[in-house]
Amino acid sequence: MAQIDDSHSSGFGLRTGGPLLALLVLVSLPVFWIGFVSLAEAWSTPEYSHGPLIPLISLYLFLRELRDRPERAQTGPVRRWPGLLVIAAALAIAGLGNAVRIPDIVTYAFILWTGGVVLTVFGWERGIRHQLPVLHLIFMLPLPQFLYWQMTTFLQGVSSELGVWFVKLAGVPVHLDGNIIDLGVYKLQVAEACSGLRYLFPILSFSYLFAILYRGPFWHKVVIFALAAPLTVFMNSFRIGVIGVLVNAYGISHAEGFLHFFEGWIIFMSCIALLFLAAVALQRLTPNPLPLSEAVDLDTTGLAGVAGRIAGLPATAMLVAATAVTAAVAALHLTVQAPTPMPVARDGFALFPRTLGDWNGFTTPLEPDIEGVLGADDYINATYVVPGEGMPVNFFSAFYHKQTEGSGIHSPEVCLPAGGWEIFSLERHAVSFPDTAFGSFELNRAIIQKGLQQQLVYYWFEQRGQRFTNDFAAKLAVVRDSLLTDRTDGALVRFVTPIGPDGDVAAADARLLDLMAETLPRLPRFIPGGSEEEDRASR
Repeated sequence: MAQIDDSHSSGFGLRTGGPLLALLVLVSLPVFWIGFVSLAEAWSTPEYSHGPLIPLISLYLFLRELRDRPERAQTGPVRRWPGLLVIAAALAIAGLGNAVRIPDIVTYAFILWTGGVVLTVFGWERGIRHQLPVLHLIFMLPLPQFLYWQMTTFLQGVSSELGVWFVKLAGVPVHLDGNIIDLGVYKLQVAEACSGLRYLFPILSFSYLFAILYRGPFWHKVVIFALAAPLTVFMNSFRIGVIGVLVNAYGISHAEGFLHFFEGWIIFMSCIALLFLAAVALQRLTPNPLPLSEAVDLDTTGLAGVAGRIAGLPATAMLVAATAVTAAVAALHLTVQAPTPMPVARDGFALFPRTLGDWNGFTTPLEPDIEGVLGADDYINATYVVPGEGMPVNFFSAFYHKQTEGSGIHSPEVCLPAGGWEIFSLERHAVSFPDTAFGSFELNRAIIQKGLQQQLVYYWFEQRGQRFTNDFAAKLAVVRDSLLTDRTDGALVRFVTPIGPDGDVAAADARLLDLMAETLPRLPRFIPGGSEEEDRASR
């Protein structure tokens, strides 16, 4: 069994590194606390319920490497200072995450900090070889919300298309309308929970672990890891197809309850089995193939002893410095807490006028499940029409007091396809309202289509007096303004109108611009801008 050799380590040379390492972890807790709280909340959801296993698997991989890769004697000093630089960089990133109250930044900083600790304890030459277990920790993190919804919608669409293909292969008449599988008597909605994400994350983690434990050429490992995502999507689509066939034959009960859950577990275990079969097939391509029991190294001999020797690591000067730097940042964080932002003054959308010039309107509440997914603090869903003209315009806006800690805007690019609408065209479009505080600005102009129906959509992200057409740029502005103005409020603004049977897009443009001319002067009352003067001018 390999020994942890520290005979060439620089520093105090005393075997007191274990308690010092424990102290380093302890003093880091305040710095990364909001990230840990966010992880606990994410792990309580089905998509990330595998999260608590990831640190244990990373520890297992780390102990294996300590056992299988003994330290070689070095003629020169051990370079530990790069690890201290990585720790300092991670603490700076965590400080930014705490300042803007975005836990995702803090959790990514924690993984970087962990890598820096490994480099500090073992030195650059050896520590860099132990970064694969640290990298595996990424699989315990939730995706940023805007990326999560984009992936969910994309996977919903792919799973729906492939699921319907499987149903058709079984000879069942079926029609797909957005994410709704129409079987005639029954209609099945491929909801967010059926997108496959709850399988994708744990299977990606498993394939990463499997690739590390696999004994074979490096390109074999790459293939095994790369297979995880398409295999998961394909098998999830097959599951949806099977549910469709069963519902068509035996009734809607086969799409609900325990059977649905059980079918999900069957698909999950099938994906794992197929990865093992891929490993067997890859072995057959080698000159001297190994049986699967030898191709995957599951040996755990001696790991407990290796874990016990971690307490005997040397307490080097750099480890002391890392502890001191982390403790200082933690003390600063506890002493100088960022102030809790007060909600900005605004009128609720319930007070938004129902009469705007020649336009008369009425509001419609969203369905409870849609309202829950939206997660807005306030919203308006109003339809306006000029009496006698017929063609309506829908005005929708969702307001958020804060767009950090998991809250934020969902782009229409994500939501519209889920409702069965296809984006026929999408471009930036300049508009001008010189008599308002908005002046000239760019918005997103989209033509969406469902069957023979077409609608014209204008939308943008209204962010503290600025307009954005890109949701990622809007997120970056949230980070910036959280630091500079301590504000993270913002809203989505959207106008939609049908395009008539004659296809007159110019008339649809004119309707949207006409209602916007009436709406925008009143909007700062409900979506505060960047200055008090601008907001007061609208009152």
